[in-house]
Amino acid sequence: MISVPMRTTGAYDRTTILSINRPTKHNTTQTQAAPSSGHTASAPQTRQAARAQSVPPQTALHPIPALIKPIQKGQKAPLGLPQAIRTVKACFGWNTKNPACDVDVSAFLLGSNGKVLGDSWFVFYGQTASPDQSVVWKTAQGIDREILTIDVASIHPSVQKIVFVLTIHEALQQHLHFGMMQDAYVRILASDGHTELVSYPMTEYYSNVISMMIGEIYRYNGAWKFNAVGNGIARDLAGLCALYGVQVID
Repeated sequence: MISVPMRTTGAYDRTTILSINRPTKHNTTQTQAAPSSGHTASAPQTRQAARAQSVPPQTALHPIPALIKPIQKGQKAPLGLPQAIRTVKACFGWNTKNPACDVDVSAFLLGSNGKVLGDSWFVFYGQTASPDQSVVWKTAQGIDREILTIDVASIHPSVQKIVFVLTIHEALQQHLHFGMMQDAYVRILASDGHTELVSYPMTEYYSNVISMMIGEIYRYNGAWKFNAVGNGIARDLAGLCALYGVQVID
């Protein structure tokens, strides 16, 4: 897995976001950290460079695991985490009807206002960990395609919700949409990587959206619950950043 350092507490330049979302031969755009940031920003690699050695081809049909505790769209379920379990894994998979559809997973860590705590509080292939290291993105080596490991015991106390999003890469440019997708799911596993806590298999696929909020986990009365969202939006990665409060400068 290739980790691409992109963390910054300053605004993301729109060119920076789109250069990640669209492969380019040369990319010299840099993000600048705010003076108060303890992180040093570095030039982001292109999406191809970030994923080429870690993400398997998505053209072939991928096996779908047996989902043990599925819920339906709109349903909510407690994770029911014992105190001994501090880490869960959000595992994602899908298949495509159109081989041009290439899907990415991202997570937005939101406060009580529905916005990210700061510009570095979203996790995806170009920024593989949250600032507190509680959420880490990686590609899966087994039956799932991509995985977010979540340390629920160390998540920043201001994070009230983590939204999981699937986005079709270059959907606008290539006229792709979720009507070309199938078999998408998210399953939340205990830290052993085997025990399923809850899962959601998508059953509705829309031809007018290119990103899908497949699910989310959120705090409720001191415990974590899962919400099977299953709603889509006609926005790419840059559009999602703007939606959740990540500054994207035109």
